[in-house]
This record gives sequence, structure tokens and C-alpha cells, in this order.
Amino acid sequence: MKWVGLTGGIACGKSTVSRKLVERAIPVVDADHIAKEVVKVGSSGLKSIVEEFGPDILLADGNLDRRKLGQKVFGNPDLLHKLEAITHPLIREETRRLRRGYENQGAALVIYDIPLLFETKAEEQFDKIIVISCTREQQRERLRRRNQLSDEEIEMRIASQIPIKFKEEKADFVLYNNKDEQHLLKEIDRLVAWLEELKKN
Repeated sequence: MKWVGLTGGIACGKSTVSRKLVERAIPVVDADHIAKEVVKVGSSGLKSIVEEFGPDILLADGNLDRRKLGQKVFGNPDLLHKLEAITHPLIREETRRLRRGYENQGAALVIYDIPLLFETKAEEQFDKIIVISCTREQQRERLRRRNQLSDEEIEMRIASQIPIKFKEEKADFVLYNNKDEQHLLKEIDRLVAWLEELKKN
């Protein structure tokens, strides 16, 4: 089974591309979804985060207040490292379980949507790597619209990741999500054709 990493910069459109791939019957494992699952109410992950960062990072209903936690850790490498030391092992364990499931089903190829592929030095785990790219200004604008973050929060989140140009250089396939939706759909067609060829090799 081909295990293909899908990554890019924050707000470059990984989730949109992943959804379109699923619509084309290409299986996708979503690291962000797993990351939410391992810190849901009642989980050992959430308990560890509260022990490390305090109960004020919880919402009134007991769920994790992601924005408040983000404000604590983005721009603070020590705190970000502490958070990742809690969540990353749990995410890896669940990812392995899902991957084994696809292997047992006889899947030829599975995409793993992983935002921090390069940041976590995970390149060696993949047969191929896809990078979704857009301009820095597009990242800023999409984060403003999507998350309603301040300019300072936006810059901290972008700066916390490896520059997109570095990721492009390391990729086996670069998809450019830097124009309109019609252009994106053409890029996805190009990606699907590439994946179909990859299955044959």
C-alpha cells in the first residue's frame, strides 16, 4: 500500500483538497480529526493537557478551548513543545491503527493529511509527499476570514511553521491553490491523475 503524505502551509487549503479526494473515492486519514479525537472530553489526552496548562483552557462544557490554548502556545516554543509531547504520541498511535485497517482492507493507496509533516520530521514515513501551496497574503486573508484572528495571532501561526517554499522543494507533487475554485479543481484533476499513475508503480 502506498502511504502518501499531504501537507502545506496553514490555510493553504489542505482540508478542501482532502474533501475533494474523498469525493473521488481516494481514502484520506485526517491528522487534524485525530488530534481532536485524542483530546475530546473524558480522554487521557485532555486530562494531561489540563494538568500541564491548567483548567482555564477548558470551555464551560468541558471541551478544550482551542483558541485560548493556541494563544498560550503559539509564539512560545517551550509550551508548544510540551503540548506536542502530550498529543503527538496519541496521534501517532491512532494513525497506526487506521493505517493497519486500510492495509487489511487491501487499499492500494491512502493519503495522510498531516499539517506538520516537515515540522515533525516525518518525511521518511511516506512513499511520496504532496504539498498544497498558496501565497503568504492568501494565508493571511484566509486565516482572517476563517478564524477571525488578530494580525499578531496570524503572523505567529504562520511563523510557527516551516516556510512553504522549503516544503515545495521537498515535495514529490505541488498543488497550487492560489487562484479561483475552477483553477483548484483543475489542479485536483492533475493530482488525481498523478495518484492513479502512482498506484500502478
